[in-house]
Amino acid sequence: MNELIATQGISMTSITRGIIGMVALIAIAYIFSSDRKSISWKVVGIGLFMQLVIAVGVLYVPAVKGMFEFIGQRFVDVMEFTQAGTKFLLASFISKEIDSPLLNFAFVILPTIVFFSALTSVLFFLGIIQKAVKVLAKLLTKTLNISGAESLSIAGNIFLGQTEAPLLIKAYLEKMNKSEIMLVMIGGMATLAGGVLAAYVLFLGGDDPVQQAYYAKHLLSASVMAAPGAIVVAKILMPQAEKIDGNIEISKETAGSNFLDAMATGTSEGLKLAMNIGAMLLVFFAFIAMTNYILAKIGYFTTYIDWIISLVVALAFSFWKKSNNKLIKTFLLTFLSVIAFIVFYKYFRVTLNNVSIINSFLPFINYQFVPGDFQIGYSVSQWIADNTNYNQLSMEFILGYTFAPLMWLIGVAKEDVTLLGQLLGIKLIASEFVGYVNLVEYKDMGNAMHLTYEKSVLIATYMLCGFANFASIGIQVGGIGQLAPNQRKRLSEFGMKALLGGMLASLLSANIAGMLVG
Repeated sequence: MNELIATQGISMTSITRGIIGMVALIAIAYIFSSDRKSISWKVVGIGLFMQLVIAVGVLYVPAVKGMFEFIGQRFVDVMEFTQAGTKFLLASFISKEIDSPLLNFAFVILPTIVFFSALTSVLFFLGIIQKAVKVLAKLLTKTLNISGAESLSIAGNIFLGQTEAPLLIKAYLEKMNKSEIMLVMIGGMATLAGGVLAAYVLFLGGDDPVQQAYYAKHLLSASVMAAPGAIVVAKILMPQAEKIDGNIEISKETAGSNFLDAMATGTSEGLKLAMNIGAMLLVFFAFIAMTNYILAKIGYFTTYIDWIISLVVALAFSFWKKSNNKLIKTFLLTFLSVIAFIVFYKYFRVTLNNVSIINSFLPFINYQFVPGDFQIGYSVSQWIADNTNYNQLSMEFILGYTFAPLMWLIGVAKEDVTLLGQLLGIKLIASEFVGYVNLVEYKDMGNAMHLTYEKSVLIATYMLCGFANFASIGIQVGGIGQLAPNQRKRLSEFGMKALLGGMLASLLSANIAGMLVG
């Protein structure tokens, strides 16, 4: 098979799987709700309906589809403008023999982020972004019964980053209640800024303008769908129990004193962001490699028997610490000592590089020690290689199988559940950038590990579209906390729940998109 299996279109099976996924995601949010009795199911229903309408429009309604394709094509045009500046400055560094922009990351992808940041800053200075945000905010306030400040923030997140959008509501931040702050945080984690969205278009579409336009349309759709999705999840996790203020007034923040100052400010911020992303990717990939090295060693020298023994030892030690009976403590301590001796004895022999050293001390018995003595059953890595698509114990294996059930719930085919589970786990631990790097590799049928279905690529595109990762908690606490110092403690307390909310909002969008393409 040289190509991904094409989508089959909407069907009763895909609708059923989509409903199952939607119910499962809402149920997860419900479990972690701080006040289940105050949940407005009307808001939840309207929000889900809005997501569905956007997805149907992008996929099947010619007028809406055309509008998103038009906007997506403008992203492609702007990237071509970026290349003019990139070629002037970095032409000698860009490989002429490599077609994939992924391999020219530092000199092709990152400059796109810088230019988009400058462009966004100029549009903000001219007031264009504020006008678009205000129109969307009014729509959200009227349909979903959220405060004006909340709607401004969530609408702003479609165009701006998770620390830039709160500038629109700077005057409201200090007075916001728990439910409103939660929505501001989840909205920031569930959507993407224009600059990085453009980079992902170039990432996924490569040098093909048709593919670039295709992914631009879907990434833009994912970011727009995430707005009502974030509201749905936020109002389940932290329901609104207080009277809302529907006033919609954008704070008088500017990107600079004049046009050139705005452009310079945006360029400077974009450069910082691009440098940060480059450094972050370098470090995260290095940490992933180091973690996989350690896990590979553990997997090679351990068996399932060892894991059972470790569990028994841990339980015995825990029980011993809590017990006041001296006889039981003595027995358990003896048991632990015996286990420790066996494990040490085994691994001293298994891991010994030059077994002749120990054999030279035993001339009086007719036996030669060899690596692997007392190796009961398969090693963990050998079992993984024989029974899964992975060749050893690794972080990818652990994340893939941890999130595989969730991937099945949102409609991913069984052949692809572990790879998409791995992508979701990497997004949460590292960043969506690392996730998209892996997605580019896994949609290449030439790789040893690759996705099977075109639908899986589409679901992954929507699923990864958002800033929901552990680093974002610190970014929001620092960025929003600087604008509203009195909210810093609340921001810290809500960090993990906001991360969960951002993830669920993106998964809702992915689930609905997958349901409609079959």
